[in-house]
Parts: sequence; structure tokens; C-alpha cells
Amino acid sequence: MAGITSLGCFLPRLRLARATIAEAMGWLGQGKARVKGEIATCNWDEDSLTLGVEAARIALAGAPSSDLDSLVFASTTAPFADHANGVILATALGLNTSLRVSDTGGSQRAGTSALAAALAAADRGTPCLVVASDQRLARPGSPQELQYGHGATAALVGGGAGLAEFVGAEHLAADFVDHYRESGASFDYALEDRWVREAGWNPLVSQTVGRLLGRLGLQAAQIDRVVLACPAATARGVLKATGLRAEALVPDRTGEFGDIGCGHPLLLLATALESAAAGEHVLVIGFGQGVDAILLRATGQGQAGGFGLAEAAAARREETHYTRFLSHQGLLPVEFGMRAERDNRTAQTVAWRKHEVVTGFTGGRCRQCGALQFPLSRVCVAPDCRETDTQEPLRLAELPARIKTFTEDWLAYSARPPLVYGNAQFEEGGNVFMEFTDFAPGEARVGGPVRFMFRIKDLDSRRGFRRYFWKAAPGLER
Repeated sequence: MAGITSLGCFLPRLRLARATIAEAMGWLGQGKARVKGEIATCNWDEDSLTLGVEAARIALAGAPSSDLDSLVFASTTAPFADHANGVILATALGLNTSLRVSDTGGSQRAGTSALAAALAAADRGTPCLVVASDQRLARPGSPQELQYGHGATAALVGGGAGLAEFVGAEHLAADFVDHYRESGASFDYALEDRWVREAGWNPLVSQTVGRLLGRLGLQAAQIDRVVLACPAATARGVLKATGLRAEALVPDRTGEFGDIGCGHPLLLLATALESAAAGEHVLVIGFGQGVDAILLRATGQGQAGGFGLAEAAAARREETHYTRFLSHQGLLPVEFGMRAERDNRTAQTVAWRKHEVVTGFTGGRCRQCGALQFPLSRVCVAPDCRETDTQEPLRLAELPARIKTFTEDWLAYSARPPLVYGNAQFEEGGNVFMEFTDFAPGEARVGGPVRFMFRIKDLDSRRGFRRYFWKAAPGLER
């Protein structure tokens, strides 16, 4: 029996109110009726890959990652076009190097298609981690600017039901264009909403759902929860066309954080499973150049929550500057001064030799005295030990830590001043000097909790490369 055993949802901490966008761009005629709510938006050092790492960490919490057979990274905004994004993600997570890793994209169905394929494979005993993540850009002043949010969802799929049992899936490939983006372009070109709704969603989804229910011998009235990642007007038309019950519709949550792209249907699935009782049928629809219709049967175990949405809501912080938002998305060139003038070339030879240390955040623990240290070295750093070759590799990303020292530097270059850095002290002993992220001015304090997050270290604009490392971000008191 294949099923979804765990889910993880992650949203960046920053939230931009739609009213802030409308205040800056309202002269273009953006309607006041559409400015309620907010969108989740990436900090300068976040992208679809870093979002995906955080969602996967939540999904894998307490799960035996050694059982994984494969990993799929689904995104329409992957940082690299020819550099395996999924391999970077797997390395950051410290996963087994024997995994089959692949990237997929090209459609907003990328997440649901990857999930359906993983469920089919798990039925044959091959567990998979599916990570669906997007950081879509929108042209300033466009309707999409008010709609697009950033975020990621990860689903751990295996041979046990866990949260939901796989019942069946149906697919439709149809070259129906609702929006598109050419390779190398930054922004989507979207068609008129009514055309998309009446010629696309209504007939294509009803056709696919009809085939699925007919094959499984079910009636539309037997579906308890329906996931439709689309505007409310479109959802009403789909429900009418398919005969699905209006009360079964899962709220789309775009008012809280926007449409997060190919991970949005999976995030709404997590929302559905948080309240679904055992035995309820949950139908997940993915749309984009066709349709994915996936039917699951809830186990009731999702009511324990733990998918990360509550934590994301608790950690939110408002982005008050529209121009800073544009700068973080690379849409507004800013003069940062001479301190920003530096060559960020990556030494690829060193990057490969140190990839477990840098990308995997692997330190060491001494077998002789138990001292923890980063980076791992041949000689133990403990003054009373100093033994040689006693270090055992230890992944540090999940260890609890607190701020030992910190500096808010308003003179050094930072894409989001001030530059905050200092020592993070592990509760087990040992500390690491590193950059901090997501701290507002005055928020950091000695003794405050931090958690380690995978982030962009710097961007090499000359050679089109980005480096990643781990940073200390605000944590929650335990």
C-alpha cells in the first residue's frame, strides 16, 4: 500500500502586504478590492532551492532518510538550468549519495506530477521525497505581483499510508496555454482569466476527474475534500462542472501568503489532512498544460499537525519597504557602494573537496572526550584532549544553539543592512562563527535561540553562479 507518510511546508519569514504594493503601484489602476492580505516573499539570500531544503527538513523530521530510494526537486524557478539542483538539496540534507536524484519543471503541474509518479513507484516499494518549490517573479504593477507568493512543500512518499493512502490517479496532457514564460525570461505572460476558466479549467478538469471516478467506481458526492489551487471564481466553475460538493473545497489560503507556485497544491493537501478524519477521500488537482487528478484516503493521523504552517505563521515579519522587496528579487538595481565591489568567484576545486562541510554543514565530535567542533579537523580542539584522528563526522544543522556573541554591522556590505554575524553556541558545546539572517535590527540578543538555515552565501554575477552555506536565523524558545 503506497501513501504519503509525511509532509513539510515552508514559507519565508517576510510578508509583504498587498496594500503596500497597491500604495506604490496603485497609480496603474490596481483595484482596491484585490489589496487585502499579504504575500510571502523571499529575503535576498533565499531562493526556490533554499525554500525546498527547509520544507524537506520538516518532512524528514523523525523519518529514517536512509530508506529513501529517490528524490525529485520540482520547480519552475530552479536556480540552475544546467547544474543539478536536486543534488545540492540532497547534499544539504545529508542524504545518502546512492539516491536517484532528478529535477523536473516546465509546468505548474510539476509538483503534482512528481507526487503522482512517486506514489506509483512507492506502490512497488521505492520510497521517494518530492520537493515542490517556487520563487516566481512578477513584473511590477502586474496582477501577478499581487498573487504570487514564495514557498515550498515536501512530501515523503513510501510503502505505508502514514497520513494518506494512495487510491488512484488520472492524467491529461493538453497543450492549453493559460500562461507561459520563455526560457531565459523573468516574467510570465498570462491570458485572460475568463478564457482560462471556461476553456481550460472547467472542461479539462471535469474530463479528468470523470475518468478517475469512473475507473474507481466512485461518485462525486463521495469526495470529502477537494484541493484546487486556483482563484475562487475558477474553483466555483470547476465544482459545478465536475459535480463535486462546494463544501468539500479546501480554502486556497492565497490571502495569507499568495499562490506559491507548483508547491501550492501540496500545501493545500497538508491543510486538508490537518482536519481530515480517517477514511475521508481527498482529491488533489494539478493544472498546467493538462491535469493531474490524485485521489487519497486520509488516515486521520494528519490531525496531529506538525507540517510547519503554524510555525511559519508564528515567525512572520512584515516587509515594510516595497523598493527593498524589489531589490531582494533582483528587480531594482541598487548602489551599495564600494564595499560591495568584490570578486565573488568560487574556487570549484575547494568547493568539491569541502562540500560535506560547507553544503552539508558537517562538523566533528571527538570519540575520546566528546567535544564538538566545526570544521572537523584531525586534532581535537579541546585543551585537555588534543587527541589526533578521533573526530567522527556529525551533521550540525539540526542541533539546538543560542547566540554567544553578535555584531550588527552597518558599515559592511549587506543586501539587507545591517550585516549581522557572530558566534552560535551549540547546547552540546562548541560554537561556530557565521552570518545571521532574518534578524531585524535590534532583534538579536545574547542567549537567544537560533536555528540553522540553508541560504545563499553570495552571488557571483560575473560568472552567473551562486554559493550556499548555512546561517543562524531566529529560533523559537523550547
